Amino acid sequence: MEIRRDFYLEKLIKRKNNGLIKVITGIRRCGKSYLLNNIFYNHLLESGVEADHIIRFAFDSADDLYLIGESLIQIEKEKRGVDPEKFMSYIRSKVTADGMYYLLLDEVQLMDCFESLLNGYLRKDNMDVFVTGSNAKFLSKDIVTEFAGRGDEIHMYPLSFAEFMSVYKGDKYMGLSEYMLYGGIPLVVLREDASDKAATLQNLFSEIYIRDIFKRNRIKNIGELENLLNILSSAIGSLTNPEKLKNTFKTVKKSKITSKTIKKYLDCFEDSFLIESAQRYDIKGKAYVETPKKYYFSDLGLRNARGNFRQFEQTHSMENVIYNELRMRGYRVDVGLVTIAEKDQDGKVNRKQLEVDFVCNLGSSRCYIQSAYSLPDEAKRTQEIRPFRKIDDSFRKIIITKDIVQPYYDDYGILTMNIYDFLLNPQILEK
Repeated sequence: MEIRRDFYLEKLIKRKNNGLIKVITGIRRCGKSYLLNNIFYNHLLESGVEADHIIRFAFDSADDLYLIGESLIQIEKEKRGVDPEKFMSYIRSKVTADGMYYLLLDEVQLMDCFESLLNGYLRKDNMDVFVTGSNAKFLSKDIVTEFAGRGDEIHMYPLSFAEFMSVYKGDKYMGLSEYMLYGGIPLVVLREDASDKAATLQNLFSEIYIRDIFKRNRIKNIGELENLLNILSSAIGSLTNPEKLKNTFKTVKKSKITSKTIKKYLDCFEDSFLIESAQRYDIKGKAYVETPKKYYFSDLGLRNARGNFRQFEQTHSMENVIYNELRMRGYRVDVGLVTIAEKDQDGKVNRKQLEVDFVCNLGSSRCYIQSAYSLPDEAKRTQEIRPFRKIDDSFRKIIITKDIVQPYYDDYGILTMNIYDFLLNPQILEK
């Protein structure tokens, strides 16, 4: 069964022949290779491109490496990258006719000097280059520094809820429950049995993500690395920082890990796209607060696998789902901070900080979002909208709830909608 990724296919189509290197980034197993080598490849064929003008090459494939005289086993033993000279020789042997050639290169960061090589291909009028990669250190960072404005990034996430529902056989209510439990990694979604889904997620974590981070970053203490992941997975959506995490390690694990090491591990997780951080933004002061931050998992199934599916809080899980959906739609997402001054019973003025779950920016547009799992009564609603009423600007203010409600505006102009409408209608925030 094929899961269509039309959202990302359209991004690739729009970028064809734009004179830039199209770089598809994202967490391992989110579907980058399939998007490039199957969905986009088939689009090229259907649009009239001859098969011999499409060159596909995967730098983590033993068969493909054999074609250029390289050995995957030898590369691993020697702890080096693929020889770029051998790859260039292979490409020269393939580019033998007139017309545009499309290079679809998978896991390109495994080749030595890949930045210089790709920049060289940009100088050729008959080559359009598309690449994938799974690590921000090797790709996203280098798009800015090495490609010197010639890189065009398309960041890919695991399946959105709408993509998930395109292959799910039940209704959206059961679908969301399963999506929040097992996530949107395509390999997992296509598994039929619940125990098989859980086992696949746990295997992916141990065999792919942990090992990949461990090997790439030369981590000395894998136990500390995994313990940090466990702590983060049990506290998604909570404000934290390396110093606070260090104290947790000291209290719970009797560990002497330093905040510097924790910061390094957090960077490793973000570089592998396993987690993302949301920074605090002072809405009234119009300034960022460096620390603490909130961390969200790019896939909830992976998060739940860390705790063997024993710890599943709907409130935090829903917040994580909303965050991921906003990021997938291209929003820059921060945690809002509203500072207010109130008098107590004795007339003393106290300063308080109210939190807005998400400050969402897309170009010049902005909206504020509160994630409220349920609004059972007016008291709960008053609590949720309190930060909104302290914000003096005219940007849209929205509550997303799991309650089954039709979208409506209250007397303060605050929009309330249910999470199903939000997740299944990409334009709903723009209406």
